[in-house]
Amino acid sequence: MLAVQNVSRTFSNGATGFRNISFETKQGEIIGVLGTSGCGKSTLLRVLSGLDPDYTGSVEISGDRITSVHEKVGVIFQESRLMPWLKVIENISFGLKSDSQKLEKAQDYIKLVGLEGFESHYPKDISGGMAQRVSIARALITAPEVLLLDEPFSALDAFTKMQLQDLLLTIWNTYRSTMILVTHDIDEALYLCDRIIVLKGQPGEVYQSIQIDEPKPRSRGDVKLAQLKAEILELLS
Repeated sequence: MLAVQNVSRTFSNGATGFRNISFETKQGEIIGVLGTSGCGKSTLLRVLSGLDPDYTGSVEISGDRITSVHEKVGVIFQESRLMPWLKVIENISFGLKSDSQKLEKAQDYIKLVGLEGFESHYPKDISGGMAQRVSIARALITAPEVLLLDEPFSALDAFTKMQLQDLLLTIWNTYRSTMILVTHDIDEALYLCDRIIVLKGQPGEVYQSIQIDEPKPRSRGDVKLAQLKAEILELLS
């Protein structure tokens, strides 16, 4: 699936975002990336997405080297980044190359993310949580092999965040997509992920990889998850 080998990113001013990052994913695995501020988490996601090709090392998806935006990769950003002049259904179907069955397929994903009845609304007329549902559907409609998520729920209130976390798990349970989730929220990582990669330092390096064997869906008050949270806080302190 996704194979990252000795990847580093150094900028034109000589500063290094992260260095010597290596990991591999299994099909359907959800991997969380946690770390202290400035350790290069979002920069790493830009490299994995193909939005930033100026790295050293190797990033491959199913044997294809990532040097630019790739059809096998979908991205969900912190902001929904919807096109304000397009309706909900048009935003969702925007990434489809063929016009045939475009609206029909978009309608299927509208149902998937629970937005029936809002097809003809413009982004200004829906809530932040709804807008993020649109961005999730837009990322999924092209059937990417790997879904990258850059703090996708951080701007939302606590209850909306939990709703969308559960929606993400429902989608994962249906499609078994491989996901890489960058987050500052330890509870979110423990609730969603099969494995957590902890980055630390400036430039960021892999400090530890933590396997989470608890089956999903998990209880948010699980004692074992609380113990893991304490361990992660100690690692990041």
